[in-house]
Amino acid sequence: MRNTARWAMTLGLTATAVCGPLSGAALADPGQAPAALYAPSALVLTVGHGESAADATPERAVTLTCFPAPSGTHPVAGSACAELRGVGGDIHALTAGGGAVCTKQYDPVVVTVDGVWQGKRVSYERVFSNDCVKNAHGSGVFSF
Repeated sequence: MRNTARWAMTLGLTATAVCGPLSGAALADPGQAPAALYAPSALVLTVGHGESAADATPERAVTLTCFPAPSGTHPVAGSACAELRGVGGDIHALTAGGGAVCTKQYDPVVVTVDGVWQGKRVSYERVFSNDCVKNAHGSGVFSF
């Protein structure tokens, strides 16, 4: 009897360790895929004034996670993720939106993006001539 009780306890602890406790996550909709099946898409975006990322001190930084759902500290994560999905994660493909009228004032703004998009490493740096030009490119992505 003593070995049976020990066996039952060991089996229970092993099942809990492997399968996890029966909680809301374990009892979720079986048709819903767990988040672990998605390739990671998590980015850190920074902006600062200067000629290059090496010379500029980041003035703002945000995080952006797009899979399985938009989240992070980015103020418009949903539209930023939609724009990135629209260009297949190619940040270089983000173009100026129509209708933006910017001055020719030169006050360089550098944007960096580092992280992972659908499991692939991403590193991006771009200098815009001023804030208006930056905001016109990838309006959702660079709006922070």
